Amino acid sequence: MKSIRGVSCLALITATSLILSGCSGFKSKSEVEALNEAQAVGSPFTQTLASEYRNMANTEQNRMFDYPDALHFARKGLAASSGEVVLPEPVSDWNLKPEHIEELSSARARLITALDRGAREANPKLAAVAQARFDCWIEQQEENWQKGDIIACKNQFFEALNGLGDIQPPAPIPEPPVAVVAPPVAPMVPEDAKYLVFFDFDSSKVDAGGANVLDSLAQEIRRQNISAVNVMGYTDTSGSKQYNKRLSIKRANAVRDGLIARGIPASLLRVSSWGEDNLMVPTADGVREPANRRTEITFVR
Repeated sequence: MKSIRGVSCLALITATSLILSGCSGFKSKSEVEALNEAQAVGSPFTQTLASEYRNMANTEQNRMFDYPDALHFARKGLAASSGEVVLPEPVSDWNLKPEHIEELSSARARLITALDRGAREANPKLAAVAQARFDCWIEQQEENWQKGDIIACKNQFFEALNGLGDIQPPAPIPEPPVAVVAPPVAPMVPEDAKYLVFFDFDSSKVDAGGANVLDSLAQEIRRQNISAVNVMGYTDTSGSKQYNKRLSIKRANAVRDGLIARGIPASLLRVSSWGEDNLMVPTADGVREPANRRTEITFVR
């Protein structure tokens, strides 16, 4: 984890200047300098976020001598300064105690909900501060030795989050009615069968609609004479490719677990993750497209 690398460098710095130069091999200095010189573009949210990450990266490098985390936040700041919307730190990426995982997961879920409901647009500066303070909190909590910094980042996060208020999602655009077609009586040809389970943004939880799809899918698998079931997870292009690769496998595994719970043998299920590849709706990078947040299920005869 990032803090393990940071602590090892910090411990070695007092021993010899030679080791200090080795720790600098993380290239934090050049990337922090690049962020310091960058002219932020994009939305007010990304510009403010770039400034927040700039402050964090400089603090980690110049005051804390934590070069790995300085490099990490410098890279997030550079992405934000180019107009890219970067996400708050995933809790699973940090080495935390169980009680801290629960608390930070709940806080991140609240933050993601606020951001998804338009906080970036409605109150961009406060939304950026909330995200940066969350990242500060999780980084300090992993190190878990500077209690004052932990409390400061945590309190500032909740102050900013509460300041965003209760942002309501935009009213959905009504869709035209769709004629209900009775399902065919005969089983479909296995090669033609494809089922889709869609997911909320940054989520791998199967909702009520997805559960209904799994119910129908499990019935169809039992009716068919097939040799395997492909379960393929996908994401939209928002977030990094590495993060989306992990998220897509979580989505595929959620569908796999749901089918097993419905009596489908695990040996029949073949899981794969595709991340941002093979988009259902082609988009540019960083676009939240609901149709691309999915798991596809196909049959093999």
